[in-house]
Amino acid sequence: MSVQILDEEIIFPHPSNADKDGLLAIGGDLSAERLLFAYANGIYPWFNDDSPILWWSPDPRMILIPGEFKRSKSLAHTIRRGKFEIRFDEDFKSVIKNCAEAGRRGEEGTWITPGMISAYIKLYETGFAHSVEIYLNGNLAGGLYGLSLGKVFFGESMFHLERDASKVALAALVDRCLEWDFHFIDVQQRTDHLRSLGAKSIPRASFLSMLAGALKYPTLSGKW
Repeated sequence: MSVQILDEEIIFPHPSNADKDGLLAIGGDLSAERLLFAYANGIYPWFNDDSPILWWSPDPRMILIPGEFKRSKSLAHTIRRGKFEIRFDEDFKSVIKNCAEAGRRGEEGTWITPGMISAYIKLYETGFAHSVEIYLNGNLAGGLYGLSLGKVFFGESMFHLERDASKVALAALVDRCLEWDFHFIDVQQRTDHLRSLGAKSIPRASFLSMLAGALKYPTLSGKW
């Protein structure tokens, strides 16, 4: 099927209209309203800084059920040692900027463009986007960010400056999701690393059904 070109109207074709790679639409903007509408419909932006805005809904989709997170013995030991300090929503800007810089290492560009950074900072300021920060000796050592709607956390990116820091961040997010009975964490892209941590691929239709069920619950917005 042909990929739809978006205009100023905040509307998307149904995800089932995406091409074989998951590309659904091109264009539009990164306003908070459009981003929240996209995520609520199983769609997310992903593009390089030299391309137009691209909107995706891949099939299959990779998710992590909080109760299925694989916490290795070494990770559990690292957490028990208390080597790292864990915080939520204390320094979102530094986390997203570090994720952008990490994405450029060994690559020609990053999908976390200045426009994306600005858009997600606005989502953070309105209480929908969140970060997990990991500190070592008072310095930011790793973290992750994403946004939350209903009983879903949509993971966007993570980084580490110290070994295991990003895994500790993910474990902290999982614990928070378990505490609040979140249904799943959307990790979007399929990777062996995420699969090793318990993530699994499911058909897009199943993902959309699970998403609809999770969105029936109130969103826990504001600072976590």
